[in-house]
Parts: sequence; C-alpha cells; structure tokens
Amino acid sequence: MSSGLKSSVITITGGTGSFGSTMARYLLENEDVEEIRIFSRDENKQDQMRNSFGDERLRFYIGDVRDRQSVDRAVKGTDFIFHAAALKQVPSCEFFPQEAIATNIMGSNNVLDSALGMGVRAIVCLSTDKAVYPINAMGISKAMMEKVAQAKARENQSSETKIAITRYGNVMLSRGSVIPLFLNQIKSGKPVTVTNPAMTRFMMSLQDSVELVKYAFTKATTGDLFVRKAPACSVQTLVEAIARTLGKKDQVEIQTIGTRHGEKLFESLLGSEEKLHSQDLGDYFKVPLDTRSLDYQVYFEKGIPESAQQSSFTSQDTVQLSVEEVSKLLLSLPDYQTMIRS
Repeated sequence: MSSGLKSSVITITGGTGSFGSTMARYLLENEDVEEIRIFSRDENKQDQMRNSFGDERLRFYIGDVRDRQSVDRAVKGTDFIFHAAALKQVPSCEFFPQEAIATNIMGSNNVLDSALGMGVRAIVCLSTDKAVYPINAMGISKAMMEKVAQAKARENQSSETKIAITRYGNVMLSRGSVIPLFLNQIKSGKPVTVTNPAMTRFMMSLQDSVELVKYAFTKATTGDLFVRKAPACSVQTLVEAIARTLGKKDQVEIQTIGTRHGEKLFESLLGSEEKLHSQDLGDYFKVPLDTRSLDYQVYFEKGIPESAQQSSFTSQDTVQLSVEEVSKLLLSLPDYQTMIRS
C-alpha cells in the first residue's frame, strides 16, 4: 500500500467519524501522502480534528454526500476515496428510513458517480455485517449500497477507477459502541442493561478495520467484496471482560431488558450463498463480482451448477473469545485505557 499511496491525494467521506479519523491518522503517520481531504457536514468535528491533528496535509471540506456538487468539489483531483459516510445507528434508520435511503444509498451513488467521473484511481466503500440477511432499515440500506457499488463496477469494468467493498462487524469504541455504556454502568455500580446475554457479535478494533480496507485496496479487482475473519464473543462475555479490566469481576449485576426491534441474536459477515462463491485468502474472504451479461434471457434460462452447500460466516460459528481474551483486547486499545482512568 505504501508505494501505491506515495504523493497521492486521498478523500475520506465521513472523515470525522471513528473510522475516518483512525484512517487519517494511520495515513499521516505511515504513508507519504500529499494531502488528505476530510469530507463531512459537521464543522465542529472538523474544527476539533483540525486542532487535534495539527497537520498541514489535512484539508477540510464541508458538504454532504446527498449533494453531488459538494461531493464533486471534494473529489476533484483525488487519487483515492475511502467512503465511510453513512447513517449507522439502527434506531435512527428504523424510525427515519427515508433518511437512510438518502445518505446510505443515494449518497453512495453520488460518491461512486463522482469517483468514476473524476477519474479517481480507486474507491473502497465501507459496509457492515448488518447488510447480510438484513432485518432493519440500516442493514437494508447498506445492502443496497453494496448492490449500487457492484452495479457501477459491472457497468464500468474497463474504467481506470477500481471499486471495492469491505464489510466488518462491530468495531470496538466506534460511534455507537455499547462498550462505553457498559463501562460507565459498571464504574457507577449500576446494573448493566443488556438485551440478551447470549447474543454474539464480531469483535474488531478500529485498527482491524483499517487493515481490512488496506487489504481491499491492494488486492481488489473491481467489484470485489472483502470480509475479515473476525472473532466474536457473547454480550455476557463482553460485560464480564469489562468488569475484569476494572477489577470488579464478581460485582456486576446484569439486567436483561429483551431484544430490541431490529436486532439479531447473531450477525453474519457472509451469507451462505456468498460463501459458496468466496475465495479463502487466509485472514480474509473475497467474494468476486458477478460479471455475467445483463442479457435477461440468460438470467432466466441459465443458472449456476449446484455445489456443496456452505454455511454462513456468522458470529456464532467463528472463533469465540474468552473473558480473558476480550479483556486483553480491550486493554490493548489506547482509548479504552483513557476511559478507565477518567
């Protein structure tokens, strides 16, 4: 990745978010980039980031992915795009699905069209495990974002612009993470409110998410989708691990409040149909783009020979972390260390 990004201009949509700021810091510290453009609509967060980073290679663009003109202004002259802008909260998307459509689907369409129109060398679109067998508006909108990106790749296979997609599970301490809530409840001696202690979720650090995007950037053929073989743990394990880091292992009361609307007992990073056609790359799976012709008659009359049935790649059947392992993982995060001390 280093040689590919040398002296390049990079735009990060949603750049003031958890992933965007982590990616920006990685690029500034490890890659010889010429400029990083932070594209978002929150001027306060941009100002905080400007003051926090203090790096002249950062440029800040106020705009919204819903507005194609503002996207074009940021993308013009860009070599690479990391598209992280999205509405990510399940409840807000559930109550206002039209807003999820406007940002996650139509906004992504704008970014992709701008990338293709401006001759960007590559764009990586960030998705989520909730896009697999989606049951809520957020997951449905991100699944449609993936379909839009794949359609653009299929229609523009000869384009110089490479399009890739990454999916990842829960990113620890990212915006909306449940970890700060559990941590504060335990520190204050309150019962820890969980929806279902047996619920499992993939566990990834922000650095893991950066590594996944880097991998997609370096390995993708246009239209490829990548997932990391992330481990998982139950909510019960996560609560016990947080308590362990605080030295309160046997002092926690768990209050089960019931599964919320739009929640699953476990999440999937690959559906069984996708896994059937995926390539195992060690730490990652790659799902190549379906490049079949758009001849509808072939679509109706010719299918794919049946192969051995594959299971999904879910947070139930991946590697399950122990309380001790989750504790070590949490303590390896500098932001978590800061939260414990505060």
